[in-house]
Amino acid sequence: MRVCMRWMWCVALLCCALVGFGKTSLLAQSGRVQRTIADSGEKVVTAAAVPLFRDPVHDGAADPVIVWNRARKAWWMLYTNRLADKSDSGVTWVHGTHIGIAESVDGGAHWKYVSEADIPLDKPDYTLWAPEVIDVNGTYHMFLTVVPGTFTDWGHERYIEHLTSKDMLHWKFADKLNLASDRTIDACVFRLPDGNWRLWYKNERDTSKIYSVDSSDLVNWKPSGIAIKTRGEGPVVFQWHGSYWLIEDAWSGLGAFHSSDLTNWTRQPENLLHDPGTQPTDRAMGNHPDVVVDGSGRAWLFYFTQQGGEDAVGHDALWARRSVLHVTELHEKDGVLTVDRNAPATIHMLPPPNNKKSDKLGAW
Repeated sequence: MRVCMRWMWCVALLCCALVGFGKTSLLAQSGRVQRTIADSGEKVVTAAAVPLFRDPVHDGAADPVIVWNRARKAWWMLYTNRLADKSDSGVTWVHGTHIGIAESVDGGAHWKYVSEADIPLDKPDYTLWAPEVIDVNGTYHMFLTVVPGTFTDWGHERYIEHLTSKDMLHWKFADKLNLASDRTIDACVFRLPDGNWRLWYKNERDTSKIYSVDSSDLVNWKPSGIAIKTRGEGPVVFQWHGSYWLIEDAWSGLGAFHSSDLTNWTRQPENLLHDPGTQPTDRAMGNHPDVVVDGSGRAWLFYFTQQGGEDAVGHDALWARRSVLHVTELHEKDGVLTVDRNAPATIHMLPPPNNKKSDKLGAW
């Protein structure tokens, strides 16, 4: 009887140990389980966080671009990392900026900070803004706004550089684009139906109109005209619901245009995200967008907001410099785009199919 009781006690201890090990193992493997779901393409719909992302370094996330990272099997978001926590005078705090990276393994609902992008600089005080990233034939291409220094005003040269990478973290300089002036920023690249490429950008020397250039190889570019004659910045071009669309930051919300040929654009009357939202951190106009059309045909509008007004109450005088990222779903009816920024964004973006490059061709 004594032997039997001892044996039962040992079995009980062993069971407890196994249960404890199982719990520990499950906790340790939770990230791997989440990644496995992402790998399999299983659609786990989740309401996006509000705010979607807040930069943990300077709290100045802005100008996002969202790209599928093939090796990581996750969505990566590269963004301008403004120095919102700095008390410098003038506009110095939006200079000297680098590019931050965040990652989502649940289809874009939640994001975690990864690193600062490893981008070569001629001098340490150079300013980096508004990355545009596309994936072509196994190579990532970035078109990046560069300001050669850190300044207290806006009156300085800025230009667009082309860089390449195999992992989206470490980048190599390819070339500097020769565009219409010495004040060009905010590139967007889209593949044309004939296989060539078009790049849109803001030409500040011509009252901030949106210009475009064309290329067959992403290296040699030829002017293709003025795309948008009204003032704006941060253009993003995509294909969806049988049309081409261009959305830009109009400084009073986001201007939306549609086209049948990527050349002649018609503007819709109402700007998107002009009226502030009701959720904390989203109670301001939307700025500088990106758009992802996912594998189910849904379109997602990413944007940033400043943290002034009601969201600055109780904070220091510089709080309005802080900016965060958000996402909302785009809707289209009769050629007009709308959003409901106050509705939960139930998002799970599927990756591009293996035989489709992430080159913003539209619905994958």
